[in-house]
Amino acid sequence: MRWPPRFLALAADFFWATALLVMLVTSVQAHGGSSAPPPPGVQIPSLTHGQMAVIARYRGDILDLAQRQTVTDPTFRRLYNHGNLQFTYCLWGLMPGSLGDEESPFNECSHAYLATAKALLAYMATMPAAEREAKALISDIDADMVRSGASWILCQFSGEAFSTGAVIEPRWRDMVFHLPSLAVLLVTMATLTAASWAIFGAKQAGAV
Repeated sequence: MRWPPRFLALAADFFWATALLVMLVTSVQAHGGSSAPPPPGVQIPSLTHGQMAVIARYRGDILDLAQRQTVTDPTFRRLYNHGNLQFTYCLWGLMPGSLGDEESPFNECSHAYLATAKALLAYMATMPAAEREAKALISDIDADMVRSGASWILCQFSGEAFSTGAVIEPRWRDMVFHLPSLAVLLVTMATLTAASWAIFGAKQAGAV
C-alpha cells in the first residue's frame, strides 16, 4: 500500500512533535520542583491523600457557595482565583489517575487545587454572609471523611503545604513514564494529526 505524500508528511510532523514535547517537558521539569517552602502569599494547609478524594466530591458545592458571595475581600479572591488557576494548570482534573494514583504526574497539582478549595471553604466559614452554609458544608465533609477514614490515607504529597504565591505544575517529564497519561497524550496528538489530514487532505483532493 502506498501512503499519500501528505499523510507521510503529517506522520513525520507527529513524530517530531512528540519528540520535541518530550524534550520540552524534560527541560521544564529539570528547572522546576516544589521541595522549597511555599513562597509568600496566602498559606494553604496540606491535604492528605484520603481527604483529597473527599474534597473532590464537594468541590462543586464549595465553588457554588463561593460564586454566590457578593461581598468579598482580597484573601477570598486570592484563594478563589488561585484555585481556578491551579485547576487549569492541572488540566481541569481530566487526566486519568490524577486523584487516586500517587505516581500520576498530576497528583501533586491535584493536591494543590483541592487543598485550595478546602482553604477557601474554611475562610468562607469566617465570612458573615457565608458562615452558616460554609459550616454546614464543613460538617458534611467532616462526616464523610470520618466514614471513609480519609485522614489515615497518606501519600508522598500529604504533608505538603501550598501558597497562593506559587502554582504547582504537573510533573511533565514523568508523563512519558506514566502509561495512562502517556496514552492520553498520544491519543490526543494522533487525533489532531488525523483531523489535520482530514482537513488538508480533503482540500488537496478537491484542488486536484
